[in-house]
Amino acid sequence: MKKIILILLVFNFGVTINIFSQVFDSPPRDDAWDKIHSRDRKPVPYTPVRESDVSWSKKVWRVIDFREKMNQPFYYPDEAIRDRVSFMQMILNGLKEGTITAYSPTNDEFTKPLTTEEMYAQFERTDTVQIENVDFPGTYYDTVIKRTVDPNDIKQIRLKEVWFFDKQRSVMDVRILGICPLIQVRDENNELKPGFQPMFWIYFPEARGLFARTELYNPKNDSERRTFDDIFWKRYFSSYIIQESNTYNRKISAYKTGLDALLEAEKIKDNIFSMEHDLWEF
Repeated sequence: MKKIILILLVFNFGVTINIFSQVFDSPPRDDAWDKIHSRDRKPVPYTPVRESDVSWSKKVWRVIDFREKMNQPFYYPDEAIRDRVSFMQMILNGLKEGTITAYSPTNDEFTKPLTTEEMYAQFERTDTVQIENVDFPGTYYDTVIKRTVDPNDIKQIRLKEVWFFDKQRSVMDVRILGICPLIQVRDENNELKPGFQPMFWIYFPEARGLFARTELYNPKNDSERRTFDDIFWKRYFSSYIIQESNTYNRKISAYKTGLDALLEAEKIKDNIFSMEHDLWEF
């Protein structure tokens, strides 16, 4: 009899442990239904384009600033939650999982993939701080401290894209080629300086699968969550042009400053629009 009771107690204890392990391994659903659409989504395929059908093309580089109101879905949430992460947290997760590849920031031609060590080095910064010497009060010495870059510190990304006119379909179309996170420059005293420097390049077509599976916030409807791939596909972001393909391979900032640089960026955008508009007769 005692043996039977002991067996039952051991069995009940094992069942209890199994129940608790299930609870902690699978948290309760945080909605009224199972969300599977975004999780299983695939990117919308591009329309095939033949070189012989492209009668005109122009490469353009532009910047998306997360601090602009329209671009805030890229930046938030600043801390990951169950159904959403920020754009940079998504990129960091993709790099850790190996689903996307980071390329050297020295050029934007995707010619040199970064090793794992080189990739993680892009998220590290060294700060020099002065610490008081306990043996000699009043004297200080410099100490180098390594600091990991928080994804929230990155507030801009650079896009490389190509605009082209497809005479087979008679449309002006665009393809994003790459994305480059930009981090603000700091001086030797760890003070912020004007300007941003590239961290690494991501080949956009390779990353579209990750973008299509990652939702971002829709302020008008929680049931109609867009993905990052939708945002880029529908051009639902605010940006400004910093360079077009040119003889000297130089940015607008190399020959224009201030308001003149903004006007030059608008001129480039208008030229692309006019290129398509002037092909038609009304």
